[in-house]
Amino acid sequence: MCGRFDSCQGRLIITMYNLHAHTFLSDGDLLPSEVAMRYLDKGYKAIAITDHADYSNIKQIAKAIVEFCKRWPKDSAIKVLPGVELTHLPPEQFKPLAALARKEGLKIIIAHGETCVEPVAKDTNRLALMADIDILAHPGLISDEDTKLAKARGIFLEITSRRGHSQTNAHVIKMARQFGAKLILNNDSHTPEDIISPAELIKVGLDCGLTQIEIDKIYQDTKVLLTK
Repeated sequence: MCGRFDSCQGRLIITMYNLHAHTFLSDGDLLPSEVAMRYLDKGYKAIAITDHADYSNIKQIAKAIVEFCKRWPKDSAIKVLPGVELTHLPPEQFKPLAALARKEGLKIIIAHGETCVEPVAKDTNRLALMADIDILAHPGLISDEDTKLAKARGIFLEITSRRGHSQTNAHVIKMARQFGAKLILNNDSHTPEDIISPAELIKVGLDCGLTQIEIDKIYQDTKVLLTK
C-alpha cells in the first residue's frame, strides 16, 4: 500500500499492500489467481480480493473468494485476503449486509462511497460508516460530520488511483488531516493496466498532496488490517 523512507540509506523501502481489487467475479477482467500473480509480479506483499456485491450475489461472492483464499499457497510471497465491496446499496442495507459479509468469512469489507462520478444514493457515506466496514472507498466530497464519524469508528478513508474516483483525493486528504481520520491508499484495480507498480501508487499519493511521513503512517495503520 505504501512505503517507508530509510533516512540512513537515503532510499524508499517499498512494502506494498493493495486492499481493493476486482476480478471477473464482478466487473474485473481477470481470475483471482491472475490478479494475485500480477500483483506479486509488481512486488506487492498482500492484497484483498474485493468484488462488488449486493443482496443478489453476496453469498456466491463470499463462497468463491473465501474458497480461493483458503486454497492460496500458505508459503506464497503474497498474502491474499477475502473481501468484498458493498456497492450502490440503498444506504440502510449497509449494516445488515456488512454483518452478513463477516458471517460468511470475509475479512476486508469496503463500502462504495459517494464518488462524484457515479449516481450514488444520498447518505451512503454516513450509513456505510455506521456499519461494520473497514474502508470507505472513494468517499467523494465527504462532509465534516462523516469524516468525524470515520475517525470515531476507526474506518479508513480511501485515496485511490482509480480514474474518476481520484478527482476528490485532495479533498479527502484535507478532511482526514483536519479531523484525524485514517487514510488508505488503494488501486481499485479492474484491469491488468490498473495494477500499477508500488512506486506509481506511492506517486499517486504524493501527487495528490500526501507527504512521505503521511504515507509511512498509512503503511503502519494498514498493517492492522492484514492481521484480521
